[in-house]
Amino acid sequence: MTFESLGLKKELLKAIEEKGYTNPSPIQEKAIPVILEGKDVLASAQTGTGKTAGFTLPILQIISDTKNPKYRPIRALILTPTRELAAQIYDNVREYSRHLNIKSTVIFGGVKPKSQIATLRSGVDVLVATPGRLLDLHQQKALSLKRVDLFILDEADRMLDMGFVRDINKVIEFLPTKRQNLLFSATFSKEIKKLAQGILNNPVLVEAAPENTTAEMVTQKIYRVPKSRKTAMVTQLISDGNWNQVLIFTRTKHGANRLADKLNKKDISAAAIHGNKSQGARTKALKGFKENTIRVLVATDIAARGLDIPLLPHVINYELPNIPEDYVHRIGRTGRAGASGEAISLVSGEEAEYVRNIEKLLKQKLEIVELEGFDLTPTEQPQQNNTSTKKPKKTGTSQQGDSQKRNFRAKRKPNDGNNNSGSSNRRKTNSKRKPNRGPRRES
Repeated sequence: MTFESLGLKKELLKAIEEKGYTNPSPIQEKAIPVILEGKDVLASAQTGTGKTAGFTLPILQIISDTKNPKYRPIRALILTPTRELAAQIYDNVREYSRHLNIKSTVIFGGVKPKSQIATLRSGVDVLVATPGRLLDLHQQKALSLKRVDLFILDEADRMLDMGFVRDINKVIEFLPTKRQNLLFSATFSKEIKKLAQGILNNPVLVEAAPENTTAEMVTQKIYRVPKSRKTAMVTQLISDGNWNQVLIFTRTKHGANRLADKLNKKDISAAAIHGNKSQGARTKALKGFKENTIRVLVATDIAARGLDIPLLPHVINYELPNIPEDYVHRIGRTGRAGASGEAISLVSGEEAEYVRNIEKLLKQKLEIVELEGFDLTPTEQPQQNNTSTKKPKKTGTSQQGDSQKRNFRAKRKPNDGNNNSGSSNRRKTNSKRKPNRGPRRES
């Protein structure tokens, strides 16, 4: 199949050819014709399969084929979770529409809004945005969503993971009822399907690969290593292999900073990228990594969906994620568009349960590799799942002891009224604590 056979117009075909694309990917083959028919779409495709082009190409054609008001209201809104992913999608929109009379822009937090507001007021047809900045500018009346014809929610599962469900619902309130909706996600869950029910109208289900699969060309390996020796192992792997472009994932922002600093001290150029970094620092680090002036980029999961590095050869999980689906997104940064890649996970004894959960999700066993000099000690070996590890039930004697302890605590009396008041105050104070709101969100 060719892009021309999908029904795309010559201006888009010319832009595709200039990008060097020859044949559409499976998700593009399935999604583009359905979107051009004006139907709502619920699409699932593993990362790195051309998903972005799968929705940007048809929406650009729909917009260009319909009458364009002179003042250019926002007619297509693409909502995405992270700044890096928003910037990446905007670049694609701009490249594909270079031969069309279409204006587009991107808005996200971390930068001053003045220039974004000026661009919006001059008129744009396609807006790519993160939820926080979009709602901020809408509240300032810097933009209107009343004329949106196409609403695209990209990386919907990551949106939910990052706590954006309320923001998504707020955005939908500002959109016209009659519109075409597209929901794209790398993985589907019950929560995603529930969200889709509130957004999509009789959607066509499009799946280009089984849920939670990883790229076929990605070699996955597990290196068992003591937690205290992980930095040494990373250094040895990069140095001995003479690797020049390595993406490393850590679980925390501080961990990313520490690892980047240690690698730099070992004469391995590295930079960290995460939510606490300014947008300027994030952009600079990503630019240096793509241009090979920085050998190692250390990132947290907040960047896992927004990094598009062609032909990235190596991804290392310095720490495994506690959410198995995040493993799929992490290693999806390599092996993109049919290229080969290698995904390595450094696993200490305490992370054995994470491995089991990942293997259960992928429905496959991951290859275990030993590196000389990094053996686990007997106490660091992963625990086996057997009955001998279960805690014994309490005997009658121990239950009696527990009962005596409870009776003893019940007989304890407060010293005076002030103590009661203090205890009450502490309870009130504790009740005012803010609830855990989950992962840090992009603005």
